[in-house]
Amino acid sequence: MTARIDYAKASPEGYKAFGGVYGTLQHGSLPKELVDLVYLRVSQINGCAFCIDMHSRDLLKSGLAVDKLVLVPVWHEAGEVFSARERVALAWAETVTRVAETGVPDADYEAAAAEFSDKELADLTYAIGLMNAFNRFGVAFRATPAAAKA
Repeated sequence: MTARIDYAKASPEGYKAFGGVYGTLQHGSLPKELVDLVYLRVSQINGCAFCIDMHSRDLLKSGLAVDKLVLVPVWHEAGEVFSARERVALAWAETVTRVAETGVPDADYEAAAAEFSDKELADLTYAIGLMNAFNRFGVAFRATPAAAKA
């Protein structure tokens, strides 16, 4: 895979705007580990190697057990490895990421709204939207994962 353009250098203003949302979420209403799990799952769905690599490394550095990390793609089958709150967040991430297929059904919204406050749900959805955007940059411009640079 050959990288295309460095979108951050090509359009620093746009990159800075997305970075502002990222920074806001880092200090927002949700735990960093929960947001990072959602970032990872969204990136897996979208097939963004750069983001999968980055968020996996971030989660491992923060102390997430490898046993849990490797089960993110199959969290539905992992039982109590993921907390109820994590399972709801991952389900919301999947339905919002696949919006063209799912239409985000009322049942999915109700499950998320029952677990998260309005602010938390808005922040979670900002995180999902942001990662979907970054995944599109990463895939479109063939961002090189750190593992491929080593």
